Amino acid sequence: MELNLAVNMRIMPEGVETDLNEIKEKLNGIVEKYGKVNSADAKPIAFGLKALEVVVLLNDKKGGTDEIQAEISKIFGVGEVDVTGMTLI
Repeated sequence: MELNLAVNMRIMPEGVETDLNEIKEKLNGIVEKYGKVNSADAKPIAFGLKALEVVVLLNDKKGGTDEIQAEISKIFGVGEVDVTGMTLI
C-alpha cells in the first residue's frame, strides 16, 4: 500500500493527568490498519496541559480521516481529535 498522504492531527487529552504515552501506544494500534504514525510529539498548550501533535501517513485512495478520528476519540483519556493539516507526499 502506497502511503502518499500526510495528515496532521492534534489530539487533546481530557486533562493534565492523562497519560499521553498510553494514548500514543493505542494510537499506533488504530492507525496500523490504515497506514502508519510518522511522528507523535507532546506539545505544551497551556497551564500544564499538553496535546499530541501527530503526523499520520495514509493512502489517499482509502478515503478521508473520519473513521480514524472516530476510533482515536474512543481511546480513554482523549478529549478531542482535530485534523490540522493534510498534504500529498
